[in-house]
Amino acid sequence: MATETAVDVVMPQMGVSVSEGTITRWLKQEGEQIEADEPLLEISTDKVDTEVPSPASGTLTQILVQEGETVDVGTKLGQIGGAAAEAAPATPAESEPEAVPEPATAEAEPEAVPPAEEPPTAQPPAVGTPPENGKAFVSPVVARIASEHGVDPSQVSGTGKGGRVTKKDILAFVESGGKAHPKAEAVPAPQAVPPAEKPPTAQAPTPPAAPLGAGETVEPVTAMRRGVAEHMRRSLDTSAHVTSAIEVDFSKVVAAREAMKKEFQANYGVNPTYLVFVARATVLTLPDYPYINGELRGDSIVTRNFVNLGIAVETQEGKGLIVPVIRNAETLNMLGIAKGIADLAERARTKKLVPDDVQGGTFTITNPGGYGTFHGTPVINQPQSSILGTYALVKRPWVVSDENGNDAIAIRPIMNITLTYDHRLVDGAYAGRFLRDLRARLESWEGDGE
Repeated sequence: MATETAVDVVMPQMGVSVSEGTITRWLKQEGEQIEADEPLLEISTDKVDTEVPSPASGTLTQILVQEGETVDVGTKLGQIGGAAAEAAPATPAESEPEAVPEPATAEAEPEAVPPAEEPPTAQPPAVGTPPENGKAFVSPVVARIASEHGVDPSQVSGTGKGGRVTKKDILAFVESGGKAHPKAEAVPAPQAVPPAEKPPTAQAPTPPAAPLGAGETVEPVTAMRRGVAEHMRRSLDTSAHVTSAIEVDFSKVVAAREAMKKEFQANYGVNPTYLVFVARATVLTLPDYPYINGELRGDSIVTRNFVNLGIAVETQEGKGLIVPVIRNAETLNMLGIAKGIADLAERARTKKLVPDDVQGGTFTITNPGGYGTFHGTPVINQPQSSILGTYALVKRPWVVSDENGNDAIAIRPIMNITLTYDHRLVDGAYAGRFLRDLRARLESWEGDGE
């Protein structure tokens, strides 16, 4: 039943660390009917692309934020039912720039010199005492990045609302080697200088765009792709990446999979893929190697008695990569892990994940082997210390020994498995022993892998 009263469609809170989203596509147009919980639009954040369901049934009377626009959480995007609102209230976020003219007003009043001297005395302590300025609050993402690099957010000049430090600010500070701090301290003394100096700094980094050549097309970088790019670059800048590989005879795993496949598919509707076996064996092996399931946090090493297992998944149309998490995977058996992987993969491809589904991972597995690749060097999913890569299962000639110790050549299903690890925390010998024990568990597979 269509609603008579107006119902606002707002940018949802997609997770504690997500403060904004980009409209990628409206699935309904103004004047069209929609049912409650029917997909209304698609949004993109730096973590996930997802569909937003309609909050009510009725007619979409107004679209206030167009495709490609990025707005804060809580911004009104559109309206269902009621009469279309006037254009003025359609952009609530634009009311905030009215706060910007305040500095201009202060500068325009020459008689306000005595009051103008008070802010300088209030501003220096603000750098060291965040509770007294807009930098008091930083998002969990900013706090995590600052922690990884040993940076005090209160020492970073914020360009967000009220001087809040954003992710872009903290990354720029880190990339500059912390040189932004002295500039921030020098600015407060002459009041009229800070506003004049900031614009040139902001304009400098924008390089001219190269014109398109023959046969070239262009498309905007999505919020997810931008997030992936920043995350991967930061990982390479943060960790000392090293990759070790091992060959594993999957003969017993192949036999076990054939034995349980019919039951899993008929009774539970899931397929026990080889990835499920590797995931189960990994979860059983990690407790003996806590650094591989741990992380460097500032000057401390953090280890856990649980495994939040991330599974790297390609999103629809291959335009993004996401790592949803199976929480407390150490409590699950083969069936539980198989269900968890199938559920996460399906929700990732159909844009049903929310940002909280991709947070809190402690160890990640990526599976490019499904496309036939036999080796790779994955990038660590920060702030984790390691990532496991599984590759194509290939029948190869293999040297085997009989009960008398005589060698012979046999055909065996072999898989290459890699471990990329942060050499700041994990040593090569430590990683080698982990791979050795993982191989032993897979090559002697029985029952549930234990």
